[in-house]
Amino acid sequence: MSYTIDRLIADATFDEVDSRTRAALAANGFGVLTEIDMAATMKKKIDVDMPAYRILGACNPQMAWQAIGMEPRVGAMLPCNVILRAVEGGVEVSAIDPVASMQAIDNEGLHAVAGQVRDLMARAVAAI
Repeated sequence: MSYTIDRLIADATFDEVDSRTRAALAANGFGVLTEIDMAATMKKKIDVDMPAYRILGACNPQMAWQAIGMEPRVGAMLPCNVILRAVEGGVEVSAIDPVASMQAIDNEGLHAVAGQVRDLMARAVAAI
């Protein structure tokens, strides 16, 4: 099972894909809670250069509330990370598949919520 939902965007700059990703996430009920610029972090911490790579921590509050209500420790797996990375041919967007990430938790109700989140995330990635 793949653990990400992926899409390659060939017709836009990195910053354009970032803006489109945030808009698509918002249109599907997600807010961006965190942002990590991995290229800047790697340069600062270990003085290595890497292509543009950004991690967005996306959260759908309603779905997160349901999940935490079923499994209080599930917050260790939140928010849903979405990465943008410069690759040959464009910018690749990869979002965590919540169904894959929740497999280790034995809770059918949580798996159902994860499936709903996956559907929303897949719609967001397709809309970028």
